[in-house]
Amino acid sequence: MTKPATVRFRHNQALLAAAIIAFFGALPLADVRAYLLPVLLIPLAVGVWAWRAGTDADARGLSVRALAGQRRIAWDEVVELATDPRGRAVARLDDGQQIVLPAVRGTDLPRLVSATGQTLPDAAG
Repeated sequence: MTKPATVRFRHNQALLAAAIIAFFGALPLADVRAYLLPVLLIPLAVGVWAWRAGTDADARGLSVRALAGQRRIAWDEVVELATDPRGRAVARLDDGQQIVLPAVRGTDLPRLVSATGQTLPDAAG
């Protein structure tokens, strides 16, 4: 049995590089006083988020990962894939929830739908 093809969406890795640079840039500040040590947590959290957050789609459903959690959504729970006013892709679920899909833009929706094994109807027709 072959594993279904998975389409992965991740944030640009420049965010991770920026978080690493910000972490080392904050070291001298955190070294001045002990109460400034929590400043290092900000670039650390951004780095972990940039490395971890994203959306995976396959024939069975969506896997949405954030900084501290993960949620698996079956395709039969998804009523609609759309974009919000900011151009991000959202999944509207049958229970009325609207889930923003991390790292997926509205222009990525055809690639997301292709993970289901289906095709989008031709808009020109």
